[in-house]
Formats: sequence, C-alpha cells, structure tokens
Amino acid sequence: MKALCLLAAVAFGASAQTLKYPEAPKKAVSDTYFGTTISEDYRWLEDGKDPGVRDWSLRQLEVTRAFLDKLPQRQALKEKLTEIYSASPVRYFTFQQTAGGFFALKRQPPKNQPMLVVMRSAGDVASERVLVDPNTMQHTAIDFYEASLDGRHVAVSLSEKGSEDGTAHVFDVASGKELKDRVPRVAYPTGGGSIGWDAKGTGFYYTRYPQGNERPKEDANFFQQVWFHKLGTPASADTYVIGREFPRIAEIQLSPTRDGRYLLADVANGDGGEHAFYLRDPAGKWAKVAGFDDHVRSMTLGFDGRLYGLVKGSTPRGQVISLPLGTPRLASARVVVPQGQDVIQGIAPAATKLYVTYLAGGPSEIRMLDLKSGAVTKLPSEPVSSNFIGERLGGDELLVGSSSYVSSLAWYRYKPGSKLERTALATPSKVSYADCDVVREFAVSKDGTRVPVNIVMKKGTKLDGSNPVMLTGYGGYGVSLTPFFSEPRRVWLDAGGVYAVANLRGGGEYGEAWHLAGNLTKKQNVFDDMIAVAQHLIARGYTRPERLGAIGGSNGGLLMGAMLVQRPELFRAIVSQVGIYDMLRVELTPNGAFNVTEFGTVKDKAQFDALYAYSPYHHVKDGTAYPSVMLTSGENDGRVDPYNSRKMAARLQAASSSGRPILLRASSDVGHGMGSPLGAVIDEATDSYAFVMSELGMHYTE
Repeated sequence: MKALCLLAAVAFGASAQTLKYPEAPKKAVSDTYFGTTISEDYRWLEDGKDPGVRDWSLRQLEVTRAFLDKLPQRQALKEKLTEIYSASPVRYFTFQQTAGGFFALKRQPPKNQPMLVVMRSAGDVASERVLVDPNTMQHTAIDFYEASLDGRHVAVSLSEKGSEDGTAHVFDVASGKELKDRVPRVAYPTGGGSIGWDAKGTGFYYTRYPQGNERPKEDANFFQQVWFHKLGTPASADTYVIGREFPRIAEIQLSPTRDGRYLLADVANGDGGEHAFYLRDPAGKWAKVAGFDDHVRSMTLGFDGRLYGLVKGSTPRGQVISLPLGTPRLASARVVVPQGQDVIQGIAPAATKLYVTYLAGGPSEIRMLDLKSGAVTKLPSEPVSSNFIGERLGGDELLVGSSSYVSSLAWYRYKPGSKLERTALATPSKVSYADCDVVREFAVSKDGTRVPVNIVMKKGTKLDGSNPVMLTGYGGYGVSLTPFFSEPRRVWLDAGGVYAVANLRGGGEYGEAWHLAGNLTKKQNVFDDMIAVAQHLIARGYTRPERLGAIGGSNGGLLMGAMLVQRPELFRAIVSQVGIYDMLRVELTPNGAFNVTEFGTVKDKAQFDALYAYSPYHHVKDGTAYPSVMLTSGENDGRVDPYNSRKMAARLQAASSSGRPILLRASSDVGHGMGSPLGAVIDEATDSYAFVMSELGMHYTE
C-alpha cells in the first residue's frame, strides 16, 4: 500500500493543508436483495484483525494526526479544554439508597474515571468513603454497580479499555476489601448488564451471557439470561433462574423491592422499545406481568405493595397504571394517571406520592400526585430545563436533579411540604453563561411537521448570516435530547459560535408517536427534520452553509452520514462520532442485531427498501463536492463496529471532488465512548473543536 490515491487541499480557514490518503484498493463484491443487486468496493475493510486493514488504519491515523496537529489553534484549545475539564466541578450520579448507606458514582476531575463511593445519607459528602477507584487500575472502568439491600456488600461490573465487557467483583463495604467472588460476562455492549441482590444479602441475581461451549461462537453475545450467584462460591456453581424463553436479543434489567421479597425483570426485545416484564414473588415463583405487545414501556416497584407501569401504545403520550404485587394481572390494573397533553417520561412511586416526569418537546418538569387525594403539585424549575428523578430516598422524600443549557447540574432533596434543598452532590460550575440567551424555535419539515430547535448564543448575536453554527441531533430509540449544561461548549461560544440542538422525530420528545414516526420504514423523516432545521437556521439569518457545522454520535453519527450524502451543500464541516453508515450489513454485527427492532432488517422487503434508500455508505457519489469530514471510531467499540468508519472514510476519500479533508480518527484504547478516560475525552474534544473551527474560519482567543 505504498501508492497514494487522493490529493486534497483545504482552501478555507487558517491552515490550508495538502493531504495524501493511503490507497484503498477497490475489491468489488455484490449482494442481491429481493432482485436488487448492490455492489461495493471496501468490504475488505471490515476485518479489523487483518494485518493489511490494521496497516491501512494506522496510515489513516498518521494523515489525520499530521493534519490536526498542525492546526494553529489546536494547542490553545487543548490547554483551555484541559483547564475546563480538569477544573470541572465534582459530580455524583447513579445513586442507590440502601438500609446501610447511600451509594453513588463520583466524577472528580482531573481523575480519568468515576469512582464508587458510599456516604451515610444523600449529600453527606463529609462522611464519604471511596469503595472502588478504577484510577488505581490499568485501563479499567466501572460499567455499573449494585449494593446489597442492607448496604454490607456491593457488586461492581468492571471492564477494560472501554469494552463494556464486564466481570462482577464483590466488595465488603465496611472494610473496602474485595472478596474472592468474581462472576464473568455479566455485561456486554449488546444487551448491557444488571444485578439484583436477594433479601438477606447472601447472593445476587445477575444477567449472564453464554459461556464456554453453551452456544455457537456467533451467539456469544446474545441470549442473555438471569442466573444467581451465592457469595463465597465459585461462579461455576451459579444456578439458572429465568430467561431461556427470552428472545435472542433480550436486554434484561433487574430491580428488587427494598425488602428484597420481590424481584422485577424488565426484558427489552432489542432496542426498538418493546418490553416484557416478569415478577418473582417471595416463594420464588415467576409471573409474566406484561408482554411485548402490551406496550408497557417501564415498570417500577412501589413502596406500598403495588407495581406501577408506564403504558404507551394506544396512549402514545403515556398513562400510568397500578396493580398489586400479590396479584399482578395487567387486565385488572387501574389507571392512576391518564394520558394528558404532555408526555410522561418517567415515574417514581413513593410511600404516599407518585412523582411523574413530564416532557414537552425537550424541556421537562416533575409533578407530584398524592395517591390518596389525587392532588397534583408541580415542583419548581426554570424554563427550558431538564428535571429528573435521581433516587427515592425513603418515605416520600426524593432526590431531584435539574440543569439547563445555561445552568449547571444541581441535586436537591425534596420532601412534600418543604422547599427544594440543594445538596453537595453537585457543586456549581466555574463556567458562566450569564451573557448568553437560549431561544426555542420551530423548523417546518418536508411533510409539514414542526420540529423544535434550541439555540444557545451570546446576547446581542446578530442574525446577519455570518455566525458559525454547530448543529447537533440524534433522532432514534425514543431518546429525548433534553437541555443539558456543558462547560466545554463555552469555548465554542467564546470563539463567536452559536450552538443548536434539534429535537428530531425518532426521539421521544413528543411521546411514542414521535418515536415511531422516525423508526423502521419511517427513518427518512429524521433526516428530513434535520435538513429542515439546517435550512431554518440559514433562512432566519443565524448562519449560511459555508459557516454551518454539524456533529453527532452513534445513531447521531448515522444522522451525520445521511446529511453528508443527502445535502452535502448545506454544511461546511461535519464531525461524525462512532457512526453507523452501512445499513445493509449492520445487522450482521452483534449489536446490530439488537437494532433490528429500531432500524429494520434487509430480510423484509419494505424495510430493505427503506434501509437502502438512506444507507449513507451506499449513496456516496463520485465527483460530489463533500464538506470537510472527520469520522471517529473506537477499536473496542462493541456497539458500532469500527469498520463502518473505515469503509465510509475510504468511500468518501475516493469520491469527493471538493478538495476538503476527509479524516479518519481511530482510537485504539477506547470503545463507544462509555468508560473513556478523561484524557481521551479531552483529546477528542480538542480535535473536534479545532477541526470545525478551522474549517469554518473561526479564531479562538481567550
């Protein structure tokens, strides 16, 4: 691979550079789907273990690093972002209240990884003790944890190099010492992982992937089941509990009641939003409470001997039902909260209250329902903000989180009849957005749908078409992009930029109907929405195409790929992180199979037609003037195979006529992003900002 196949010159921005990409030989292969034959040239790049592919990837990285490292603003940005990230406030998250204490993950920059800590009560950081610190371990991260109900032990899934391939380790909370118990394969990126302790803390139920020769190699990361581990015994002695009847793409989450008498198993059928629920009673008998066709999106165990469910389907904005744990028959459930105008996002039943999180197109609020009187009280919050339930603390007391685009995360204790009491679980940020405005506007999509766009900018920004804009979106899996605070975003605004977040169909911002309008055969609606938002920003005078950039990751990376091939003239620069681009072969990868319920399958004619119609890789056209592009990937990514980025980079480099850079930034020590060390996060943020700022002609000065 000594020949060089493409010459590119970057003509806009402070540093024009000539790029020579490693040759990517064309090796044509073809497949036929329902009579349609489709050819491609770069399938050979799918084999990441092939020495030739590894050599090609390293040469790509050399080109990328040479380009990025020469950008004149990169060093200043690196220093500023390192300062911002390293000085970011301490953050606590992923809480668990037990009889023996309050547990949390703690992010404390400049440490690379979050730590597991315990304290006497929520917010009592003076009593905090560190139980598990991955920063003392090499390339290790915490996937998740679960403390026993009495707080005496904690099981922690640990994985290496961002792989999310987790082994459960058990620690004694009082001494902090690790026990001999180790349970392998409790987590993997395909179906995730979960643990639920028994009532007496003698052992725990856990999600288990096939081991040894139990399944063929191709099924190693499928067929998740629930098993039980008794403390003090080897994992080989663990016993099967439930799951042999679950789908191949089951994703199981376990949750016990606070007394451990009941255990709830939430079984997702892949990533498309279908859930079934199974309840284990005190006698050890399992009952199926709801199936995939019942449209129950979530269930939560109450403190009052009842089970609460969030139901969609015929009520796409959601309604809350309740049924007794002793006789959990869905047919006899009673409606506690009927469907209203706003979308029900989540529920948290307490002793005598039901807390409900409502979503209105992105922003959210929490309302409290008195289960006896039916009276409803809205908890205070600022406009255009995110408000969420962190943990039920006991009785009717709650831990509540709140943030916005301009206000940093805060955690509050709330007790009915009293004001929100701020805790030390989130300290105020040193970064201020007091000089910024947040506006919420609506673009009109191709079919007339109104699509929200949230815009963050400095006060006094002129709408004369001159502003560099960074646009982001997601649009999938029913995931809602709610207002969020970002310290690094300050760098973009200080360089004169405007930041915009689109609430696209495919997400859950307006309920299940909004999600279903952007999945399976209707996925093109997501891309039409994003195009409409870009056009809106241009028409309103926020920017113009040569000053418009976009960034997105994972499903948002697919979105970026679609923007590239469908409307390349709308954007000047695009950063696509760990994206999916070959929609015809993605289901052949382990996690891709889990995505079939969201994206569809090439085995179905209508779904194949839809997938092929928008598959970014298959719609790159030779001789097209593509914008500047940086594709990022992690070699340990178990969610999106990095071959997607390799193939897309090769195809774009061969096709683009614009002379603008097409960079492949492949990282060998990270995965999909979860568990990435702080240093890697800073490096990628630096490269992304430096790349887009240079391409949009921006100048960063402190």
